[in-house]
Amino acid sequence: MTRRVGLSARRIFGVVSAVAMLAVVSGCGLLGGSEEKPTDAAAAPGKVEKAKITLGLLPILDVASVHVAIQKKYFQEEGLEVKIEIIQGGAAAIPGLINGELDISFGNWVSFFGAEAKEAAKAVDGLKLVSDGYQAKPEMFLILAKADSPIKSPKDLEGKTIAINTFRNIAELTAKATLEANDVDPSKVTFKEFPFPDMEAAVQNGTVDAAFMVEPFISRAQRASGQITVLDAASGPTADIPIAGYATTGKFVKENPNTVAAFQRAMAKGQRDAADRPTVEPLLVEYAKVDKETASLVHFGEFPTTLDATRLQRVAGLMRTYGLLEKDFDVKPMLVAPSGS
Repeated sequence: MTRRVGLSARRIFGVVSAVAMLAVVSGCGLLGGSEEKPTDAAAAPGKVEKAKITLGLLPILDVASVHVAIQKKYFQEEGLEVKIEIIQGGAAAIPGLINGELDISFGNWVSFFGAEAKEAAKAVDGLKLVSDGYQAKPEMFLILAKADSPIKSPKDLEGKTIAINTFRNIAELTAKATLEANDVDPSKVTFKEFPFPDMEAAVQNGTVDAAFMVEPFISRAQRASGQITVLDAASGPTADIPIAGYATTGKFVKENPNTVAAFQRAMAKGQRDAADRPTVEPLLVEYAKVDKETASLVHFGEFPTTLDATRLQRVAGLMRTYGLLEKDFDVKPMLVAPSGS
């Protein structure tokens, strides 16, 4: 069962900001060189505490592993039933995790790290990372413009408006980093929020000058509208950057350790199998609502099967460089180690 979580960007910002303000009053920061070890999901496999979990997802290639795991009954084998909620981005997931509307959610690392640095989820024992999701490869993070647009190169984006799915996320971070690497001042570019499925039309009708797209919407916009690549945002300083994964709250981990461990085991199998194009392409047609030809053209990223603190720390470093974190941030305390590891 799939439905859309209808939260406006303004409402999302307000919820996160309010929780963050309460956290500041309470004190106790999570920034700095913490030596805390990753949380264990469970000491040993056992019966799941919550058999039906609500999982936040976007209709993009990055979450193919979940749909693979559902199709191959990996969740079912672990005693889990997954109910999918459609979200607009990682920032949209955080209020849902805090208020219990979502048990676990996909989201980009930038949104998760930024929220944890501000202690936005302190009331629920912070955000915890339970599974890696997606890592960049060339051609899967592109800024596109209309075929007849005067925008032909990154430099042409100065003074223009670019659509991104949410603010202060992996799209904004990688866009700024690669714009700067191409001698473009990021402060001279305006970002505007649009859901990924709406970006192609926004570019075509001139609502925005360009759009930061992901698959399968890149291939659809190129094939259906002839949109052209202006900049690969997964290149240079952001080549192979970790993009996103799955998070929950510390409260949920403490109350449902076996459920989290079961989710991790199912996802490890789904991540492994998501690298197989013949498995994923028909699923894209179903959940991302693209045609078979478009699904056959999408550029795949990597689907890591393990969470690695060193790899994820690179994202936090870039966030610090580009002003998305005010202080150094250690990601390791957020990681939930798989059962028995």
